[in-house]
Amino acid sequence: MKKDKEAVRTISLIGLLVPLITPFDEKGEVNFDALARLIDFVKPWVHGFFICGTYGLGPVMRLDQRKKVAEKIVSNIDNNRYTVVVHVGAPDTETAVKLAKHAEDIGVHAIASVPPFYYRHSEKAVIKFFEELVRSVSIPVYAYNIPSHVGYSVTPELALKLKEIGVRGVKDSSFDVKNFVDYKLVAGEDFDVVVGTEALMLPTFILGAQAWIPGMSNYLPELVFNLYQALINKEWEKARELQKQINQLRKKLQSLGSTIELSYIILKNRGIDAGVPRPPFLLPNKEPIQMQIANILASVLDSLA
Repeated sequence: MKKDKEAVRTISLIGLLVPLITPFDEKGEVNFDALARLIDFVKPWVHGFFICGTYGLGPVMRLDQRKKVAEKIVSNIDNNRYTVVVHVGAPDTETAVKLAKHAEDIGVHAIASVPPFYYRHSEKAVIKFFEELVRSVSIPVYAYNIPSHVGYSVTPELALKLKEIGVRGVKDSSFDVKNFVDYKLVAGEDFDVVVGTEALMLPTFILGAQAWIPGMSNYLPELVFNLYQALINKEWEKARELQKQINQLRKKLQSLGSTIELSYIILKNRGIDAGVPRPPFLLPNKEPIQMQIANILASVLDSLA
């Protein structure tokens, strides 16, 4: 039985929602045993899960895989304790709507979607796409702004128009603090802006952010959680040092390659077998990178200890 739409859609996301990577085997099938291990690894350090998004490799998965991953995660957590948001973005409206309806049917808290990608659609077409999503479910719908991958932005002005048709908020992965401010200025303080990185937690917290979707929570969830706790407790000097540590770590890792692919290697280094990414993603040459990752992690893990 669906809940009252207006009541449900006023809910805001809060805390750390890990954009969980999806473990696969060498044939590109989901490794559900590895997925269960990964869920157990991150659970103590997060408040929820953002699944089948960029880190979760949703756009390169089959429809049935995306549905089964969502089902597995929901069945492996306490739905009253953890918030689950499913990314349903697709190049076509029909697929996104099917995924949205399935997500609601299995009991997730919200859905999110990039604008339809590959083609550069008109604003009218993008609004229509989100109208169909909003109409298809009673849970909150979030736009997902990641212009580096989609090819165009959910601008603050577009966000206001999406708000007017019932979109609850936006996951912003523009890596631009000004964008956070502009969303609030244009779309209003009640438009829920979720920050899509750990790199901007301190400045966006000060500006009023309540939720973050940090990729680092896949492989160093303790470090990101420590920063979150420092922010909540208003331990500003500690928060400043942790934010610097996180951003320095990001720079070191990004010099080695994509942090999506590196997540699998880092987790393996930490004793968590998270499988491999799905083709066409490839793991980098492990030998030289393993040594560099081990050295980078050693000092971080010592500080956590």
